[in-house]
Amino acid sequence: MKIIVTGSLGHISKPLAEELVQKGHAVTVISSSAERQAEIESLGATAAIGSLEDVQFLTDTFAGADAVYTMVPPNNYFDPNLDLIAYYTRLGHNYATAVKQSGVKRVVNLSTIGGQLEKGSGILLGAHGLQLILDELAPEVAITHMRPTSFYYNLYAYADMIKNAGFIAANYGGDDIVPWVSPKDIAAAVAEELETPLTGIKIRYVASEELSCNDTARVIGEAIGKPDLQWHIITDEEMLNGLKAAGMNPGIAAGLVEMYAGLHSGLLAEDYYKNRPAVMGKVKVADFAQEFAAVYKQK
Repeated sequence: MKIIVTGSLGHISKPLAEELVQKGHAVTVISSSAERQAEIESLGATAAIGSLEDVQFLTDTFAGADAVYTMVPPNNYFDPNLDLIAYYTRLGHNYATAVKQSGVKRVVNLSTIGGQLEKGSGILLGAHGLQLILDELAPEVAITHMRPTSFYYNLYAYADMIKNAGFIAANYGGDDIVPWVSPKDIAAAVAEELETPLTGIKIRYVASEELSCNDTARVIGEAIGKPDLQWHIITDEEMLNGLKAAGMNPGIAAGLVEMYAGLHSGLLAEDYYKNRPAVMGKVKVADFAQEFAAVYKQK
């Protein structure tokens, strides 16, 4: 198959491209950075250097492809001018236009846990809106929306707090059960979907391990030599004030607080628990804790 992978050599896209190449597919990786070209080609893939904001570039790159993996690259949450929802909406329309004009019939899109929610999910509303845009391509285009849960690597955001304060604090935590996920497990699930024939629209959740925040803190703490590491729950207001004090875009800070509040209340995971993955991913919290420890020790 000829498969297009967006996301350059990111946490998911790199292992995805590697797996697809190993399976014998003709893979093109889209990147906005010409500096990535050599590394992309070293994987055995073709590099397409251009911008996701350029619909003609996307259309030309998608032409002749059997399937496309779409995702929205991370943006700068500290940019005071960033409108995150508008960013998702714009890229969603760009993808939809390019898919339609190029004739692609199979899309696997990176969405998120809580992607079905019309409110209460904070910054995840962008992913919800993008899903609705792509869904308009059906039934002519078969679409799988991947809904990964909470990414392990988001825990890196607490490394400085652990180092300086000796604990983790957020407006979720304690005994809250979090379904964590590794990008490697997401990549494996995406690869499987890209190779699976489909008609219509499918939702697929991906998770690696369900663990309470207290137990997550304990496992990470043991890996970094702080076996008594605690994860405290603070108020939404305290969380918001902390993010704004750090210089985060106030609107995005509010969206993050709402998202975490949804994690604490269980709102984000309601649909997940109704449609749990039949098989959990291979990378467990204890595995990630070793990666966390390596990064933590460099701080």
